[in-house]
Amino acid sequence: MGLFDIPASELYKYMGTNPKPEDFDLYWQRGLEEMNSIDPQVCLTPAFSHPAFHCYDLYYCGTANSRIYAKLVIPKDARFPVPAVMQFHGYSGSSGDWAGLFQLAASGFVVAAMDVRGQGGRSEDSGGVKGNTLHGHIIRGLEDDDPEKLLYRNIFLDTALLVKIISNMDEVDASRIAVCGGSQGGGLSLACAALAPVKLTSVCYPFLSDYKRVWDLDLAKDAYEELNEYFRHTDPTHRHEEDTFKKLGYIDIQHLADRITGKVRMYTGLMDTICPPSSQFAVFNKIKSEKKVILYPDFGHEWLPDYMDETIAWFNEEL
Repeated sequence: MGLFDIPASELYKYMGTNPKPEDFDLYWQRGLEEMNSIDPQVCLTPAFSHPAFHCYDLYYCGTANSRIYAKLVIPKDARFPVPAVMQFHGYSGSSGDWAGLFQLAASGFVVAAMDVRGQGGRSEDSGGVKGNTLHGHIIRGLEDDDPEKLLYRNIFLDTALLVKIISNMDEVDASRIAVCGGSQGGGLSLACAALAPVKLTSVCYPFLSDYKRVWDLDLAKDAYEELNEYFRHTDPTHRHEEDTFKKLGYIDIQHLADRITGKVRMYTGLMDTICPPSSQFAVFNKIKSEKKVILYPDFGHEWLPDYMDETIAWFNEEL
């Protein structure tokens, strides 16, 4: 692999750099209590027409009074209850086309794909406005004294609430829930699996892990550019650098990893300079449940051959 990161043989020993706040567990306990107190006011509206699937626009209320959107696909001729799969998208994206969900639904799964609030889809940002408020999501709320204002806290809870909603559907077997996604979608899948009862998690190159490691590697660019901008605008001499990364620890998925109880598969390109391999292994090495990583020595943050084929085959076998 390239020289920008630690040798591949040492990745399995790396346990992360970004500090974990002392009250981390209480922080997420409060978050889950808030989430469970919400009346989600679920609204389902028939959407795309297809001969084999029922397709719905699904809206629900999340934390901070935001309205969250997800696409929902239910096979028409399935023998209910059936397994369900939640799919999460990459940074700045959306739930995508309906057709992209049919490959999972064709296996007989109920499929839900959430739009991350404030990004490329229909979900509202926590400010209660409609439309894109993308830039700076990692650092959103970082200047506030209250770490519960961090935007990704609410986004992580959006994923867990979606699992709760889908699990309560008559068509779904709540004991057979899976999540999947790449980059931000991979990070959100792991966060979701830590905060909700998920049986299987399949991710490639997860984002949102080990921010300090990304900074130390001088990779605060591209998807992590806002870390650099934050310091330039709010702390140009880095007097508060330690406190900044400690606060980011609340939304660092590596610190949630030991809560995961289901099986995990992670797909990692060893040439990834967007989400460096060490940042991915920081979360992988903390997972205590059954896990497996598939390495791609010559690939970076890009399409990884066979990822989706193997994911669907695994879900079919296990679910």
